[in-house]
Order: sequence, then C-alpha cells, then structure tokens
Amino acid sequence: MGLSLRHMERVLGLGVGPLAAGTVGLLILLKVIQRLRHKPSVQDKVVVITGASSGLGKECARVLHAAGARLILCGRDQKRLQEVVEELGNKTSGKIQTYTPCTVTFDLSNTSVVSSAAEEILKCHGHVDVLINNAGISYRGNILDTHVSVQRDVMETNYFGPVALTQAILPSMVDRRSGHIVVISSVQGKISIPYRSAYSASKHATQAYFDCLRAEVDRFGLQVSVISPGYIRTNLSINAVTGDGSKYGVMDKTTARGSDPVDVAHAVLKAVCHKQKDVVLAGLLPTAAIYLRTLWPALYFRLMASRAIKEHRVKEE
Repeated sequence: MGLSLRHMERVLGLGVGPLAAGTVGLLILLKVIQRLRHKPSVQDKVVVITGASSGLGKECARVLHAAGARLILCGRDQKRLQEVVEELGNKTSGKIQTYTPCTVTFDLSNTSVVSSAAEEILKCHGHVDVLINNAGISYRGNILDTHVSVQRDVMETNYFGPVALTQAILPSMVDRRSGHIVVISSVQGKISIPYRSAYSASKHATQAYFDCLRAEVDRFGLQVSVISPGYIRTNLSINAVTGDGSKYGVMDKTTARGSDPVDVAHAVLKAVCHKQKDVVLAGLLPTAAIYLRTLWPALYFRLMASRAIKEHRVKEE
C-alpha cells in the first residue's frame, strides 16, 4: 500500500512498451513456426510445363521434379522430351519422393491441335494442379523490314498458343475449384524496346490476358501468376526469328549476361508455392524503366528513340 497511485501508473506505463514488444515478438514467432509446419510445396502436385525440352522449361522441369511434382512435359520434339525424362530419372532428391514425368508432344503454335493435346494431358493424372505456360519464341528485326506474317507467327506461339491451352485446361480447374495458372512473360510485356516489336507485342498481350483471367477466376479459388524475367542465359536469341522469318542465330551480349535459368526456375517454384500474382525478375535498370514508363513517359520515349538510333548505327557498321 506504500506505493502512490501516480507511482503505480508510472511503473505500469513503463511496462507497457516491453509487454507490447514481447507480445508482438511472440506472435511473429508463432507465425514463423506455423509457416514452417505448413510450408507450401508442389509435392505430389500435377504440374504441366510447355517448352520443357530446353532452356527455362527444362530447368523448371529439373527444379519441380526435385520438389516432388508429378510432371507432364510438353514440347514439339518427343525425342528431346524423352531425354529430359531419362535425365530426371537418374536423379534422386533425398527424402522427397519423385515421379517419372509423362510427356505430351504437340506444336503450341498450331492452335487447332491444342484441344486434343489438352485432353491427352488430362488423361495422364485426371487433373492438372499447375499449368506453366513457358513455351515461346523471340524476334529481332526492324518493323520496316518485317512481314506481317512474321508478326502473326510470333503471336501464335507466344499468345494464342498459351491462351488456347489455358482455356482448354481451365474448365477442369473450375470444376475442382482448384488450380494455378502460370505464364512466363517478360519485362518486355511491361515496356517496349526497339527492334523487338513482334515479341514485345505478344508479351504485352499476354500480360493483359492473364491479368483479366486472374480477376475472372478469383471467385473459383484459382490462382494466376505472371512471371516477367529480364534476359535469361538460354538460346532464346539464337532461335529468334527475323523480319523475313529466318533464324537470327546470334547469342546477344545481353542474353549471354542474363540471369541463370536455374535461378529463374526457382523463382517460378516460389511463385507457385506462395501464390504470387505478378513477379518481375530483372535488374535495377529494367525495373526502373517500368516505373519511368508510367511516371515520366516523355523521358522514357526519348531514351528509347536514342537507343533505336544507336542500335541502327551499330547494325550499319
């Protein structure tokens, strides 16, 4: 009783801060423990990967196989797909149970065969948990020298193919009220740079379509992720088409200095596990350019015009 009321209030007041901090710390600790106990994974999930015979698709197959996914690998070349299956079969993942992948061969740019390919995909395990639209083609060329048919061909592979496959698989996901659709887009789906018109246009269309899809299927509990990498160290530029439809056949310096496809594949896995909606995987300059395009478009346009002039001079030399 010797303590005055004011002194008690002072004591209690001094104790509020540490008590609050301790409570918050305890809640954070409990949250971390809960996440560790219920860590999201793709173990036993049925995952479809298009363009799985090479490049980023092949790396995604390696990473997701090691994580215990039931893979369905898709591509145009059955022999190369089978080589990936054999490679994965020779790898073990310790305590994680792995499965021999299925393969479905078809040309994604030929949308008339996509529906039957989707039926074959669904027959593998009866359903699809995750669809990763990865297959694509790049382009290098001057708009003045590019035939419209080349623009259309790039759109068929990069836009209409993934759209057709997504819409063929989508009803089964809606029926189950479960599923995750991933599309590998590009930073060039958010900004455009010179001499990439067909590619950038296809990726802008991709971004828009899957943004719309995300909103429309949210009520069914479905997830949609758009992954937008910068340059990746693959053969994408070598296999790119030019204005007349021929192969570019050159490894660009920017591509050679690009991200390791293994790192990008792990980012795709993370996006699936954590249900990330929109992921940009690029350095400081490309990321800054995305914001500059929105916040100061006049400067962005000036910079791109300057870049176009510079690249044109280099080509002439």
